[in-house]
Amino acid sequence: MKLDRRSVLAGTAATFAGPVLFATAARADAKRQSLVDQCLRAAQKVLSGKDFPDALRNMGNAKGALIIPELVQGGFILGAAGGRGVLLARSKPNDWSYPAFYNMGSGSIGLQIGGKVSEIVFIILTEKGLNAILDKKFKFGAQAGVTMVAVGAGIEGATTAATGADIVAYSNSAGLFAGASLEGSYIDADDDWNALYYGPGATGRSIVIDRRYTNPGAEPLRQFLAKW
Repeated sequence: MKLDRRSVLAGTAATFAGPVLFATAARADAKRQSLVDQCLRAAQKVLSGKDFPDALRNMGNAKGALIIPELVQGGFILGAAGGRGVLLARSKPNDWSYPAFYNMGSGSIGLQIGGKVSEIVFIILTEKGLNAILDKKFKFGAQAGVTMVAVGAGIEGATTAATGADIVAYSNSAGLFAGASLEGSYIDADDDWNALYYGPGATGRSIVIDRRYTNPGAEPLRQFLAKW
């Protein structure tokens, strides 16, 4: 029997392409899982540390939490920042959603010295604050009616005086950016990463509010937050 040359070539290509595509997908998923794992470590460090004595009290009232394991800040006078993290929502005590991926960035002008801000945990205290992040590209300082308080590690007392605040941000810093205002920073859903981690159609709201998607890789993070 004479074999068609094109069929043979197509079959050979498929044989080699299969493992390549599988390996590429595995690496991509590992990248997202690595970020989820980093967010768990960041939450453990901030919420279990001694720098923020009121963080645990605020967690008891939290509607959600946005965790950025590393926000890199650079520049002198002119600053720019970038980072990626996850958002989770709580519908009732000890019941947290799966995490949705979010990007954070900013461009700012002010008296800043480049450094690295690590382990930022935003505790979202009101439905208004949670919906403001979910509904659109959220910009601190520009979102009408949403109040945010930022606290850096090492500040004397490290209390937020957060009465009436919608969002409280706690940040451990490894540079002179410690405690600096996050005004002008934005947060936006990364639905490309959401779809790759959960499946087609996954969005911030469908993950954390509608709870249409799950991924076992996020269970350790959910279990840690379930303490509150």
